[in-house]
Amino acid sequence: MKIALSPINRTQEEFKKLCDLGGGPKGGPARVRVQELLRASGKSLNQVAYAEAAEHFSELSDRNPWHLCFAIGLCWGHLAKLDLDFCDAATRALATLNDADIRVASKFHYERGPLPIEQSLRGGYLLFQSVKLPDALPTTLSGIRKCQNDWMKPIANKATRPKYIGVWNATAMFMTALFAMPALAETLITNDVLLPPGGPISVGLSLLHQAHVIKHPPAIKLDEGEVELGAIAEDNGSFVDVRAGLADWSLIDVHSGLYMLGTRLPQSKEWF
Repeated sequence: MKIALSPINRTQEEFKKLCDLGGGPKGGPARVRVQELLRASGKSLNQVAYAEAAEHFSELSDRNPWHLCFAIGLCWGHLAKLDLDFCDAATRALATLNDADIRVASKFHYERGPLPIEQSLRGGYLLFQSVKLPDALPTTLSGIRKCQNDWMKPIANKATRPKYIGVWNATAMFMTALFAMPALAETLITNDVLLPPGGPISVGLSLLHQAHVIKHPPAIKLDEGEVELGAIAEDNGSFVDVRAGLADWSLIDVHSGLYMLGTRLPQSKEWF
């Protein structure tokens, strides 16, 4: 089958070839071949991400680990450039809301400019003031999920959700926590912890749905707007669907494979 995709990295090139070959349901690509592609791509990208997380947690070991997870999540969401100086300033801002630290952190912006970084840090600070999280990152999936549930309560309420805290900022911190603990991340095979939908992830899910690899289109199309917990859960259910039937990969691998399939960042061809 033909798929509307202009590839910008190897994952997308291979996916388009698999679609052209067909052999799957309704003329789409063979499901297991797509799964193997996403598994290889996801694991390759994750080796980079695990190393990035390890470096930042080592160099900034004196910081609140949740603040560091939030800061790294901003970078992986393409709001800020991943840099130790950014995470240094961002974690200080999340702790004290110091204007000088916010100005430094905001200099590390991409094409959307400094305002999303500033507003995300201000919104994050408000959430950290209202939601009590443990001093250390939990070492179990159930422990992280309990923290995630507490974090999501004020975010799900439009009246208490800070500006610029959309579905990515609502969930990325907990994904980053898993990247700080690789052995735990590899055990995530069900929706014990919800991973970020939206953006490139939604594009990847949409491509898989068009190719008849998964049953449902993405529930979330954009990162902004209301944070619907049901829609986040629905897309996380699709991550489980993508993984089903192929061993030796986690939902963290699925998520990163989808990111490589859905991203439109030209530099993604050089990530691994």
